[in-house]
Amino acid sequence: MNRRDALVRVIESLHAEIAALKANDVVALERATQAKLAGIDVVAAFDDTPPNAETRQLAEEAHRLNETCRIYVNLMSANVRRRLQQLAGDGLAAYRPGTHAFA
Repeated sequence: MNRRDALVRVIESLHAEIAALKANDVVALERATQAKLAGIDVVAAFDDTPPNAETRQLAEEAHRLNETCRIYVNLMSANVRRRLQQLAGDGLAAYRPGTHAFA
């Protein structure tokens, strides 16, 4: 497998991660994450070869998709935190002016 093919696999895995996050499918998320990490390992094996324009473009797409995954995870985490605060009866804001307390 070459770097380009590995990056395409990483991109496919990132699309699968996003779909799994949207569906709250933990099994699919784990499978997609493992495939992504395996693809990244293959890409890393080509570190000594300078990337061409296509490789850079694929890497940038993978980066954008990974950022999308990160945003989904952060939103889900914030929703869980807010819900747990509600269940605990803590109606205070995550940031309290003057106290520098962050949730």
